[in-house]
Amino acid sequence: MRARDIMTREPECCRPEQTARDAAQVMRDRDCGCVPIVDDAGSVIGIITDRDLAVRAIATGRDSTTPLSELMTPGAASCGPDDDLRDVEQKMAELQVRRIPIVDASGRCLGIISQADIARASATDSPVTEQEIALVVEKISQPPGRIRPRVHEPEIAQQQF
Repeated sequence: MRARDIMTREPECCRPEQTARDAAQVMRDRDCGCVPIVDDAGSVIGIITDRDLAVRAIATGRDSTTPLSELMTPGAASCGPDDDLRDVEQKMAELQVRRIPIVDASGRCLGIISQADIARASATDSPVTEQEIALVVEKISQPPGRIRPRVHEPEIAQQQF
């Protein structure tokens, strides 16, 4: 299965000069938790998440007119539409991100894959198993530098993602 098979196509994007309010409105209107930030050519230069808005804006006393360039995570990691889904899962787990933009060769945003997209793929007739999803979610959610002891590790945990 390839990234293009499960990605959410044509996500709404914002520009770095747009505001925290603009990104929050996109998240509300599109029912999403992140928005890719693009340059004039439409290439992804960063990403803003609902968590970024809470932690980098509200928690620090910034207002809704703060430009996204001051709040976004610059240089967001991305994958290509032809990347194997397992490679996308591995990248998300390694980087501990819940969503990853899918870009073309010039860096233009074509789509986005979230944990939910991967979970939905497992509900269909796909090669993604429930165990793989559980491991990806666990790796993404694991606080940096902390390893949780396990009572029983499923066989799938022995595989490399």
